Amino acid sequence: MRALVAGEVGEPGDVLRLESRPVPLAEAGQALVRVTATPVHASDLHVLRGRYGFSPGFPAVGGYMECVGRIEALGPGTEGLRIGERVVNAAIPAVPGPRVDGTWQEYLAADAHRLLPVPDRLSDSEACQLAVNPLTALLLVTRELDVQPGEWLLQTAAGSTVGRLVVQLAGHLGIRTINVVRRRDAVEEIRALGGDEVICTEDEDLVQRVAEIAGPAGVRKATDCVAGQLGAQVSQALAPGGEVVVYGALSTHRQTDPAALTIPVSARSLIYETKVVRGFWLNRWFGAASPADVLDALCEVRSLVVNGVLTIPEGRPFPLERFAEAVSFAEAPAHGAKPFLVLEDGRDAEGAG
Repeated sequence: MRALVAGEVGEPGDVLRLESRPVPLAEAGQALVRVTATPVHASDLHVLRGRYGFSPGFPAVGGYMECVGRIEALGPGTEGLRIGERVVNAAIPAVPGPRVDGTWQEYLAADAHRLLPVPDRLSDSEACQLAVNPLTALLLVTRELDVQPGEWLLQTAAGSTVGRLVVQLAGHLGIRTINVVRRRDAVEEIRALGGDEVICTEDEDLVQRVAEIAGPAGVRKATDCVAGQLGAQVSQALAPGGEVVVYGALSTHRQTDPAALTIPVSARSLIYETKVVRGFWLNRWFGAASPADVLDALCEVRSLVVNGVLTIPEGRPFPLERFAEAVSFAEAPAHGAKPFLVLEDGRDAEGAG
């Protein structure tokens, strides 16, 4: 089979090579999946650069998030799945947990409890993005913060993939959102998507605007994936006892110095207003959740997507041999569509992009 392999830590465009490798065997409790499509996430590229929260050990097949394909074989004792079934593989490595294989290869041996059957009416583009971002949005809103109908939820990077999914999910659940964006031209986009209030940091003061919107009761729950000064302003804007869950650090996207990966939160605010700032990382959630909990959450996400509550934008397909273009496109400014690698003839991906 073909596999996209990084021989060492480095820039993805420099270290990735297309290699031939033996097709793996499905062991007990596993299925052999013929991969048809797998996305190129920014986090996949940071893993290869050695700047993410875990290292796969090198040489390593790239892609550490998700893929879609069909089951080719079942390992001994594997139940609940059938050969030929179309499945999404939630391939996020659990931390702590065993090493797993990357998804940027034509065949993959995957644990059965990480495989979710999906209907053919979802395109490969939609299906291969089903697990990571929609699951993150669901967990942040309903598990991590347990936001209730009628409550305010403040979020940064509302125009990001997760941010847009949060807006859609919040509207479905009756949660009111205050959405922070950087550009004025993004305001109407978020309003059209269902965002209740939008704050543009280009020309508005975040703390002041939150106070004006929420009134004396304030906002007690927030998500942030920017960190830095904006993350600090989110914490400052919360009411006493408020909580912000930080799940990304876009403000430090190109930063390599660990000392610069900060959120300058006021100690007085933490002490006297008993505010909480804590992190969320999907890999650690997988490390702590039981297989049953993982499958329940994935089934809930699938239902939300299939029923149209959550919309996954069509991505841009690239044949596996054009991986260098996909990697470059993934980090191009304002690239829009998510690039994904097509490992078959791409019929399921026609028209995507």
